[in-house]
Amino acid sequence: MELLAHIREGRAMTQREKLNLIIQLSIPSILAQISTILMFFIDASMVGHLGAREAASIGLVEAASWMFAGLTSACSMGFSVQVAHAIGANDFRRARRILRQSLTCCLLFSLMIVIVAVAIHAPLPHWLGGSEDITSDASLYFLIFSCSAPFFQMESLCGSMLKCSGNMKVPSVLNVVMCCLDVTFNYLFIFILDMGVPGAAMGTVVAVFLTTLMMSYFLLWRSDMLGLFGRKGKGNENHWYKFRPTEDVVRTAFSIGAPMGLQHVLMNGAQIVSTMIVAPLGTISIAAHSLAITVESLCYMPGFGIAEAATTLIGQSIGAGQQLLTRSFARLSTALGITVMTLMGVLMFIFATELMALMTPVEEIIQLGTECLRIEAFAEPMFAAAIVCNGIFVGAGDTLKPAMMSLASMWGVRLTLAALLAGTYGLPGVWTAMAIELTFRGIIFLIRLFHGGWMKTAGK
Repeated sequence: MELLAHIREGRAMTQREKLNLIIQLSIPSILAQISTILMFFIDASMVGHLGAREAASIGLVEAASWMFAGLTSACSMGFSVQVAHAIGANDFRRARRILRQSLTCCLLFSLMIVIVAVAIHAPLPHWLGGSEDITSDASLYFLIFSCSAPFFQMESLCGSMLKCSGNMKVPSVLNVVMCCLDVTFNYLFIFILDMGVPGAAMGTVVAVFLTTLMMSYFLLWRSDMLGLFGRKGKGNENHWYKFRPTEDVVRTAFSIGAPMGLQHVLMNGAQIVSTMIVAPLGTISIAAHSLAITVESLCYMPGFGIAEAATTLIGQSIGAGQQLLTRSFARLSTALGITVMTLMGVLMFIFATELMALMTPVEEIIQLGTECLRIEAFAEPMFAAAIVCNGIFVGAGDTLKPAMMSLASMWGVRLTLAALLAGTYGLPGVWTAMAIELTFRGIIFLIRLFHGGWMKTAGK
């Protein structure tokens, strides 16, 4: 992309060019994020139409399932941020060196996740307080989903590497393809083969596997900057020992990825605790909670798309040594994210009932979910600030302090308030706590963004 080359070449850019670059990188990523959520939206709708029990069984272990998927993402980012910095400095040889080592480290890490998942899948639903009528399906869903960690890991790694090189189009298109595959395979496994809840997990696993194959091909064979195979005169680069991890790359990856991994574990741990707070409220509340979260994700996924674009721009700007440009990209990206998600929040408030009706025919779930979504709509602007600022900090390699801020907000504000409000106000009380916490988190992230502490980290 021509405008991205301006960063590496140190050329001046107008405000309009900067905004155009953010939008150009954001749109494919936003479309991909929305398609991914549509995938889960349709999956949840399919399961929701099986009944409240089936929806509750997935809702019980959903946070735990995505905790493992989030760990693979954190591992990937530990390496891809280094690649973005190397590309910004026009050091493509180092970028490929980091990529080779990331393949080895990430695969080993994902295998460790599989071992843990197999060990805990049976007792997990009981730990979460699930009733006996949903624990069997919940356990099997978690096992199937988590054992696909190597596929999630490689899809995440290849996608983040392509994005950090500035190629947003291919990962975004493949995520749309994955959405279509997931819907197709879920319908096949859930309804045609009559597998129910386990079928939902199987459909997603097959879709991710096929997408991983395609994503790997475009990164490892077709990428001009990062391709490892099929490059003329580069045969010696891919000797087996070149894939062996080295201390400098692994240490840097750990310093970036470990705080993100800890954040994913503890944030999802907080989600699990939140599920435990909701579980005693009954099957209807569990189902409404799970389905409303899926609906709300349609609202915040554009923010994650803009955050991904910000990570690429910040990473390459820092690699090129352009601090003023880095700050400018950070502020423009945040403003764009807040604007888009505020609009999405308004739409979610207006159409909350219709969106919930798409998820389930059970009237009690629709009514309860609608009330929760309308509470959450007011938090979307500051939620956008938190999402985009976090993407900015990741691009700078500043992950420790933002992670601690998120954890303090989640555990100190959300869970405390949820535990206090759930007994009196039920599920709406839990969602009120969520809205207050997201607003608080967005405010403290904006303070860090404008205070500039993350730039000091980037300059190290």
